[in-house]
Amino acid sequence: MAVLRISHFAPTTVVYFLILSSSYPIFALNITSLLSTYPDLSDFANLLTATAVDGDLIHRSSLTLLAVPNSFLRASDLAHRSSASSLADVIRYHVLLQYLSWPEIRQIPAAGKLITTLYQTTGRATNDFGSVNITRNPANGVVSVHSPASYSPSNATILSLIKTLPYNVSIFTVNSLLVPNGFDLMASESRPPLGLNITRTLIDGHNFNVAASMLMASGVVEEFEADEAGAGITMFVPTDDAFADLSTTERLQSLPADKKAVVLKFHVLHSYYTMGSLESIVNPVQPTLATEEMGAESFTLNISRVNGSVAIDSGIVQASVTQTVFDQNPVAIFGVSKVLLPREVFGNNPIATTRPTPNNGATGTAQPPDISLSPENSPGSYTPPSRMSSAPGFREELRSEAQINRGQRFILACALCCIGLYV
Repeated sequence: MAVLRISHFAPTTVVYFLILSSSYPIFALNITSLLSTYPDLSDFANLLTATAVDGDLIHRSSLTLLAVPNSFLRASDLAHRSSASSLADVIRYHVLLQYLSWPEIRQIPAAGKLITTLYQTTGRATNDFGSVNITRNPANGVVSVHSPASYSPSNATILSLIKTLPYNVSIFTVNSLLVPNGFDLMASESRPPLGLNITRTLIDGHNFNVAASMLMASGVVEEFEADEAGAGITMFVPTDDAFADLSTTERLQSLPADKKAVVLKFHVLHSYYTMGSLESIVNPVQPTLATEEMGAESFTLNISRVNGSVAIDSGIVQASVTQTVFDQNPVAIFGVSKVLLPREVFGNNPIATTRPTPNNGATGTAQPPDISLSPENSPGSYTPPSRMSSAPGFREELRSEAQINRGQRFILACALCCIGLYV
């Protein structure tokens, strides 16, 4: 009787072939190739190549890339006034070392989620400032990315998901370049020397004599000039007409010296912003030098774009930026149409101007004005170009990948069955 004999070699070979054929490559990631089908991300893709960061990603998997569209990248001058090494670290800060799907992004708690970036791995980040904190506003669904440091001037909003290879890489667009906290992106050989004479600059502006006199009399101008180091400063200086328009109830000149100093500090941000940066500012509620002195969440300004101009809301008055008095890194001085009156001093419940301590605590806080943001499926007010928001074959690609994954699981199951039958 003929006996059917099955070679031990054949099933083993078939099994190995099936298992190997069921896998798909997760290495040799070409991130610029993934971005090449999105013309509105061409500038960011070029930065990845120019800084050689794309090479850092070739053998990595399980990551999330935050890409900045051309329109936002070109509106910022950060990429043009930094050294190549500094810019490379900024781009690394946009590479999150964790794969995040869109459902995971939308389930992030309001308290936020801290995620390590590629920049943290360089050893050049201070503490955990090489990480980003991703938060989601439960009221409107807007997802923001920012430094874990308090009052970081660098923030971005996630706009949309444009590409995903499940469990390996996802690419989201954001509306601003992110800069790590404490990172001196603006340092370069062309940076002008510090020591701008602020009062002289205001007097030369011919319409800021009252502000110049108040700064000199209060003594805070020396503090402002000292703050030019590091991140720089941005000053909003009321015109002489703005002071003349103050009503008798707005008793600025009769305030005690300490309160008057706080009001003057309320007009200064401890970061350098160009006019373009103010027009496209990501986080509208900005702390001031008064915030640093009086405590968190107090003496903040709300900066937005209204009718083509930069508007600044103090909680009592809304002023507009009328002119640029001086703008050279690290100092920007802008004229404003009204004196910015903090509600902590001129509101119904003014607070003391002594700095809060752990014993006495803060006696009041400023509540920033409500900001209405329209919730969308992809949070943020930016509507990407159709080529990017609906990438060519994107839905079909995801469906195909899902079908491939099911097919791979089926093949693997068959292979295991073959092993079981053979054994």
